[in-house]
Amino acid sequence: MDLVYVAAGLVLLVFGGDALVKGAVALALRLGIPALIVGLTVVAFGTSAPELIVSVQAALNGQAGIAIGNVVGSNIVNILVILGLPALIATIHSSQIDTRRSYLVMLATAVLFVILSQFGPLTWWHGLILLAGLGLSIWDNIRLARAHRETQDDLPADDHMPVWKIAVFIIGGLIGLGFGASFLVEGATSIARALGVSETVIGLTLVAIGTSLPELVTSVVAAFRGQADVAMGNVIGSNTFNILAILGITGVIAPMEVPAQILGFDNWVMLGVSLLLIPFVFLRQDIGKLAGIGLVGGYIAYAVALVS
Repeated sequence: MDLVYVAAGLVLLVFGGDALVKGAVALALRLGIPALIVGLTVVAFGTSAPELIVSVQAALNGQAGIAIGNVVGSNIVNILVILGLPALIATIHSSQIDTRRSYLVMLATAVLFVILSQFGPLTWWHGLILLAGLGLSIWDNIRLARAHRETQDDLPADDHMPVWKIAVFIIGGLIGLGFGASFLVEGATSIARALGVSETVIGLTLVAIGTSLPELVTSVVAAFRGQADVAMGNVIGSNTFNILAILGITGVIAPMEVPAQILGFDNWVMLGVSLLLIPFVFLRQDIGKLAGIGLVGGYIAYAVALVS
């Protein structure tokens, strides 16, 4: 039954998150909010909704290992798996995109979290610092996008969706996310206890991979369509958002003691794999099959080290 809970939770999180994004984007567009702003805010929040709901649910249950491990683990998964797997299908042409500025923001965000996590439990003031960083990041993205006249032409909704349909998507998405998070956390916790594995390890692996499924599916589908390059921007943006928004909101809602394993090992793994992107971001080297094998192999080694 625990496995059934986990599977049901993952399905509800994926479909709930997708429904929430479609409904929220359609509502924003109907209200006259520019598509650019919608893409940088509503879509970003929506696609990270599974991680947010799971972390908040776990924090309220006193399961800091799952709450924090979910975010740290998701950031590791994003770089090693969500970049690695698409590279096995089609080369990610880093030379054709400029992600230097957003990458430095991502790296600074990771360093900020590592520093904050050293100062006792994550509480409301840690959360406020992270949320302030989120506000600055969103403002900077909007300012830059306006300066370059960038637009979001592929938003997952339209501005002519009926109001009743928007309501169904938003309400259904929120219900799916709520039940999905509850099922996933409950099932994952029970499995951890049955296997004698810590909740932190489950959060770093099973829960982290599960909540990253929307990004993984998006990147793999994009690779099959010959658009693997979108994976790089998605990963950098997602990693920044995970720490600033998810841990920021969760920290304000419920204090969390950072597990010793994350302090002594996983935080540094997250920083280390973030630095692996330097050749692709600054030297503009493409991510081919060999690099993809190395990235995915790195995650397998990390997961084995955790379980053992």
